Amino acid sequence: MIESGEVRSGDRLPPERELAQQLGVSRPSVRSGFKSLAAMGVVQIRQGAGTFITGGPPMLGSEPLSFLAALHGFTRDQMFEARLVLEVAVAGLAAERAAPGRVMVISDETTGMFASLELPAIFLEHDIRFHQAVAAASDNPILASVVEMVAKVFYELRRGRIGVARDLRVAADEHRAIYQAIRARDAERARKAMGDHLRRAALTQAQEDAGTVGTSAEAAGQSLMREVFDVGKNRS
Repeated sequence: MIESGEVRSGDRLPPERELAQQLGVSRPSVRSGFKSLAAMGVVQIRQGAGTFITGGPPMLGSEPLSFLAALHGFTRDQMFEARLVLEVAVAGLAAERAAPGRVMVISDETTGMFASLELPAIFLEHDIRFHQAVAAASDNPILASVVEMVAKVFYELRRGRIGVARDLRVAADEHRAIYQAIRARDAERARKAMGDHLRRAALTQAQEDAGTVGTSAEAAGQSLMREVFDVGKNRS
């Protein structure tokens, strides 16, 4: 029904009994189908109101990627490389396409980061929402959904170590540079600012894990990280 266009985003689906008769299946089958679609984010079941096709931009659940991360041992380097490929391009699209309301959301998250420099856990939440807001501003629901999913997994990987972060002021300044480029409709500058931010964050977090934050550039793992992200830098 969705694929044929009979029902669209925001529509209320018929009651279970009516839909079961219409489709020629049992009510338990309809109920099971609703639960599966709800888990996929396709429908929303509202107690006492009915079942509705989800409105707004598509939301991909992060659970499958989280399980894959646990199963295959996704590394921080791999996560940053994926983010670099995705988010540099997304930042450029956001600069070209962002509606004023979307730009305001990015601004609010930037302000939130500066307001929570002494509260790392809160800072991280604003950080993640900033990247999600930039993705939403790209006006490409596929890219926005993928970035949203990756951001949720990154949050889970990062929140256990955010307390040792010593670069929050630098990170806030970098996010402000991205926001300013998007607000100025400067796609090239937005891509560069996003790429610079992600590469620097990757190196800093490698140092954090090695206990070498603030030491020489020869910190453990740093050379490998540079090699990985020089590839992304050339692409951007």
